[in-house]
Amino acid sequence: MLRLSVETLVELTGGELISGTPETMINGLAIDSREVEPGSAFVAFVGERTDGHRFVPDALDRGARVVVVTRDADEVREAVAAHGRGETALVAVDDAYAAIEALAAWHRDRLTCPVIGITGSTGKTTTKDFVRSVLGTTMRVVATSGNRNNELGVPLTVMDAGADTEALVVEMAMRGAGQIAHLCDVARPTAGLVTNVGVSHMEVLGSQEAIASAKGELVQAIPADGQVFVNGDDAWSATLAATASAEVITYGLGSDADITACDVVVTPAGMPSFTLAMPEGAAGVTLAVPGKHNVYNALAAAAVGRYLGVPLIEIVRGLEGATFSRWRMETFVSASGVTVINDAYNANPTSMRAAIGALQDLPTRGRRIAVLGDMAELGTLTELAHFELGEEVARSAVDVLVSVGELGRRIADGAKAAGMPEDVVRPCANADEASEVIDDVVEPGDTVLVKASRVMGLETVVEGMMDPRVQPAS
Repeated sequence: MLRLSVETLVELTGGELISGTPETMINGLAIDSREVEPGSAFVAFVGERTDGHRFVPDALDRGARVVVVTRDADEVREAVAAHGRGETALVAVDDAYAAIEALAAWHRDRLTCPVIGITGSTGKTTTKDFVRSVLGTTMRVVATSGNRNNELGVPLTVMDAGADTEALVVEMAMRGAGQIAHLCDVARPTAGLVTNVGVSHMEVLGSQEAIASAKGELVQAIPADGQVFVNGDDAWSATLAATASAEVITYGLGSDADITACDVVVTPAGMPSFTLAMPEGAAGVTLAVPGKHNVYNALAAAAVGRYLGVPLIEIVRGLEGATFSRWRMETFVSASGVTVINDAYNANPTSMRAAIGALQDLPTRGRRIAVLGDMAELGTLTELAHFELGEEVARSAVDVLVSVGELGRRIADGAKAAGMPEDVVRPCANADEASEVIDDVVEPGDTVLVKASRVMGLETVVEGMMDPRVQPAS
């Protein structure tokens, strides 16, 4: 973790020491007072929804040794003075973002472990989870947690690593051109993985070529002595590989991939099973997460594990034992006997199709019900993408479609146009209405998929079905 003196913090951030001593040592850094550990620094970050200055007293109660603020308010000084700890320091900086990045850059200079950067239009979080699990079988790993994959989260993840960290795994999100390059300036990855290039962010970037270029910023940031991993079955991988200075390793289902999967099947429990084939040998793998699309994410993690010297037997153990971030194909059985697939964190056309495929593969005693909402940031593809998704739902094994949102209604339109009976298509204006429909429609033994872009808040639909949760699905 981050470890430095207040004197060094002031020097790096261009800040002003308002009170306390420059010799005070800092162990760790947090921007959420609930995450403060004794001896750490608390940065009173002002976000879109809250002002960290309000939580300075809580941070001090939890043992913060240093408070970093962007305004020198009387109430902050009084809170620091009230705790009466002589070593507690108060530092003012002009820009909290810039201060955090400066500290992360300084800390990154002191790390000696390999740093794996991961991006892609879909699957990057699940791939990160697989990579963390595979590498964790033989080494001490620090990886992105929660949604810390942006311009604030990446520096915080870097500062979570310490002298004993043997691998740092950094997920990198992108909202526009140049952003991944900026994240790479902070994290300085020694290897990079691009899961795929889809149509997410079309609204911002305008074309798939521009999206590929933005994702390629990670590829171009990897030094010549590093390694780049790309999905050999993705149409844009050759374009990405052509920009790399480092060696490029491909993974996929094709026989020409360096890391591949053979004999892919779905078990009676609905989980993907396959033979993992690498130059060093082959072994059977059965994943603990539904969806054949996750075979690609597992192969990507196997490629990273091989690069860092993880033996094949441990790669298999890591893949089969992986645990995953919330709301990513999170599957459980409710107290009423309904199987729920919670994939409500985000959505685009590719991930929607993959989730519908996973719903089809899961065995069920009842009906298959898809609760699908708006997909954001698709630009000129928005109307068509939603309508075509509805057509695909109609052609699938989905028995009931509950669409949510204004664009979700286009999903419903597409499903009905493709022949899905109107009485099993239930358009809803919002998540609350969808919850009411689910209460009326769902019966014990049904399997329900919930998926949309994060802005739709469909986790509330899931919460209505999971109280009380009784067991994971298996």
